[in-house]
Amino acid sequence: MRIPAAIRASQRSPLLQVVKSAAATIAAWLIAGWVFPSQLPVFAAIAALLVVQPSVNQSLSKALERSIGVIAGVVIAMGLGLLLGSPSWIVLLAIVVAMLVAWIFRASPGTGNQVAISAMLVLALGSSSPEYAFARIIETLIGVAIGIVVNALIVPPVLVAPARHHLGLLGAELAASLDRLADALPNPQPPARMQELMLEARLLRPMKDAADAAIAAGEESLTLNPRRSTHRADLREMRALLERLSPIVTQVIGMTRAYADHYDDSIGEEPAVIAIAEQLRRAGHDVRLAVQIADVAPEPETLTSAIPALTAPLVIRPPSSQHWILIGSLMEDLRRIRGELLDED
Repeated sequence: MRIPAAIRASQRSPLLQVVKSAAATIAAWLIAGWVFPSQLPVFAAIAALLVVQPSVNQSLSKALERSIGVIAGVVIAMGLGLLLGSPSWIVLLAIVVAMLVAWIFRASPGTGNQVAISAMLVLALGSSSPEYAFARIIETLIGVAIGIVVNALIVPPVLVAPARHHLGLLGAELAASLDRLADALPNPQPPARMQELMLEARLLRPMKDAADAAIAAGEESLTLNPRRSTHRADLREMRALLERLSPIVTQVIGMTRAYADHYDDSIGEEPAVIAIAEQLRRAGHDVRLAVQIADVAPEPETLTSAIPALTAPLVIRPPSSQHWILIGSLMEDLRRIRGELLDED
């Protein structure tokens, strides 16, 4: 029996993240227990455990969410306790009231859950006195502070390598797609090969999305990170390269679609097709060059010539009447690709 995907991640989180969470939880428990020796420091330990996130910026967001949730939950529990006393059913009432308050103020799911959990724990583990409530708030703030400090001091992760990897894969596949289309244009193609070309071209879109997400994660990992200064320029260059490659992805998919829609066996006889195929190979070269310059190639390979190949616009003779739509479409997409690669407005 396979374990459902809902309870298993696609990959393990880094062991360092486990170590940081454990260190923050232990430190919060010991320090809060020393400050408030009469109570088990449950609130501090939970706060530290939740605050340690993959990035410092995420830790601050979780710290704010946790702090607001605890304060609101403690206030609700204290108010209900003072008003109604301490019957057992007050715990259930506190949970319902906390959920309604979170809904009224449009709290995030994490904050709303925290309000309800905090109200429940205060009434279930302690009392509703103001002194107890104040102590739990201070205890939570201790855990939050320790979680942030531990996450910032123990090698905050910098997710530049995954961004470089995904962008390099996108660049390599985009250049390969240009080469495949260039090889297909002058030669008759069976229907199965046409479908294969379309499938390969469409794979570029999820690869672009993956590169975008990886770069965004890298940028997130640098926010408030002490190590950000040495990596910020790298991610800025990767973002700029992705912005250049993204329109080319759209153009390549469109060119492949146009070729499949308007294909016939005589297309390869057009003189313009030979010239367009050569320009596509040159575009593939320039995509590889851009990836090589940005140092995001997925693996060592033969260096691409440092001289851009798309040095001049293509001028062709008018095509035959049955092919002018396809030739015109390919030419317009090629013009746009050239503009992106040469940084032309």
